[in-house]
Amino acid sequence: MKQGIHPNYQPVVFVDANTGKEYITRSTKSSAEKKVIDGVEHSVITLEITADTHPFWTGKQHRVDTAGRIDRFNKRFGSNIATAKRKTRKPSTADAE
Repeated sequence: MKQGIHPNYQPVVFVDANTGKEYITRSTKSSAEKKVIDGVEHSVITLEITADTHPFWTGKQHRVDTAGRIDRFNKRFGSNIATAKRKTRKPSTADAE
């Protein structure tokens, strides 16, 4: 690796703010808060959402009813869309020359 062009890569621990679960890894992010784990000093970075609390991974994600949305849209605007014509501009006298 070329020296002096890469960011500082150090051990960090990402902490889920809701559950307190810790993810030990390495990152270019750092913080003033430090924690010693297995004799190694890690920067502590607190996150609001991790895999431990993300709705997709916990199974609490709500599905969006896209079919119902499309039906409501077509019911409300369908007749206007089918009859809509693209407006064309009238040729000006400058265009005719």
